[in-house]
Amino acid sequence: MRLSTKSRFAVTAMIDVALREAQGPVALAAISTRQHISLSYLEQLFSKLRKASLVESTRGPGGGYTLARHAQAISVADIIAAVDADGSSSPHQQEGVDGSSLLTHDLWNNLNQKMVDHLSSITLHQLMQESLAKGANVDLRPASKRGIFAQHDAKPFKVNAPNSVFALGATLATSR
Repeated sequence: MRLSTKSRFAVTAMIDVALREAQGPVALAAISTRQHISLSYLEQLFSKLRKASLVESTRGPGGGYTLARHAQAISVADIIAAVDADGSSSPHQQEGVDGSSLLTHDLWNNLNQKMVDHLSSITLHQLMQESLAKGANVDLRPASKRGIFAQHDAKPFKVNAPNSVFALGATLATSR
């Protein structure tokens, strides 16, 4: 297991989803804005997370991602393994290890196993609770709509024009 920027971003994005999924699917664009992670990078990460059955996607307007399991059932190790599942989980797997390298090989394998055990004991729910305890800003209002359906706070205005043909005729007759 490797701790990389990729795995750090994946854990951060999964915490974001866990914090906000009660409001419905969480859009990657919103995560990108909040966490300052490239949208295209998030798309790659969530493709891997979806293949590992850690998230589910909803398409269409209002779509996004939700957790595929409860946050208590997803460990940090699960997330890291999903995004780094390219077969290069241990750079120390070499063929033809000589006797002097065997001792350090065992050391790195033992250290890696301890790291996996520790990360397996930390759940997404725990990280979510820690984020909330530290004052994570979770806006519980629904996200505003964009585009032609956006609702703007328009100020009422008064029209001084006639509201019918008869009123227009009366206005024109009095203005002569």
